[in-house]
Amino acid sequence: MEIVVLIKEVPDMDRVKFNMEKGVVDRSSAEAEINPFDMNALQTAVDLKKECTANVIALTMGPPRAEKSLRDAYSRGADKGILLTDRNFGGSDTFATSRILAAAIQKINSYDLIICGEKSVDGDTAQVGAEVAEFLDIPHTYYVERITGIYESEIEVVTSKICGRKQVRRIKLPALIGVTKNINMPKLPTLRRKLESLEIKVEKLGLDDLKGYLTEEETGFKGSPTRVSKIEIPKASYRKSRIFRNDPDGFIKAFNAESRC
Repeated sequence: MEIVVLIKEVPDMDRVKFNMEKGVVDRSSAEAEINPFDMNALQTAVDLKKECTANVIALTMGPPRAEKSLRDAYSRGADKGILLTDRNFGGSDTFATSRILAAAIQKINSYDLIICGEKSVDGDTAQVGAEVAEFLDIPHTYYVERITGIYESEIEVVTSKICGRKQVRRIKLPALIGVTKNINMPKLPTLRRKLESLEIKVEKLGLDDLKGYLTEEETGFKGSPTRVSKIEIPKASYRKSRIFRNDPDGFIKAFNAESRC
């Protein structure tokens, strides 16, 4: 079985800054790491290797420094890392990003299952996985919290509660699933794998490598229908607290005054 895991390198959201003028995240302002939700996707793929013979490819799009995250993915159990990096890819929204990822997967050609995390902590759109599946014209399902069976041409999963009920779904392979953080607990890499990750070769693909699957007009700002007009960070507002002891009338009076505001 060939498994592709979509991972994204994201900045430390507690330290990252925003470029208000351009309406984008200033990714150089904080250390980068694998998106926490994608860690669950990677662990899911590694766990599947124990149940069936599988090869796990970690795939990401980003600047050259994202190679570090692919080495981290290898240390955690991936067999190979592929980095999509090209100046033309810069500024891609979820639509263009999904098209680029799908083009790379088409070039890989041989795949049975694509796994992604529920969403990314820097964008929180939860769109890329489903869009990749649509570009590839394969079935997909989100919010998977358990895999109950994997067969020659199908996979059976349990999704988290939707409208108050969990669902058991069986979909034909190849397919894409988006997993939740409840599916597993990502494991720490072993020292041996950490050392090996320093020596592996990370494959890099640019626009020229994806000719026949992708055009320049479908990437970056040119291929992105989304336009950010403005970013605002809401100012925190605090109200002074007041304590009423043995003064119910005073409390009621203050409460009514606040309610009228």
